[in-house]
Amino acid sequence: MRYAIREMIGENCMTQQSGQQIYEMIYPRLQAGQSVELDFAGTKRFLSVFFNFAIGQLLRDIDPETLDRLLAVSNLSPVGQQAYDRVMENAKRYYSLDDERQRAFDAIILEQATLL
Repeated sequence: MRYAIREMIGENCMTQQSGQQIYEMIYPRLQAGQSVELDFAGTKRFLSVFFNFAIGQLLRDIDPETLDRLLAVSNLSPVGQQAYDRVMENAKRYYSLDDERQRAFDAIILEQATLL
């Protein structure tokens, strides 16, 4: 199944809500073993938070090898590709931690966020 991101959320891939919208559409298909293509043609701006919610959280339930096999990302600009790659790398590291280390990491992030 191909999803044209610009048609769905516009040219800006920048919000948690937009990322969650994409996640909720693709997650059931990926869980069922179906291939998904996210086509970013016509998109211009990207924030990591979008990719964290759209794609990064997929690694909570889908192993990286399976996700690499089932999920195709096309027509990302160099800046978008950089953000995507960084999010995927971080998500793979995070979800490879055991539950105790994930909770400790989450606590540190929350503490730092409240200092801002």
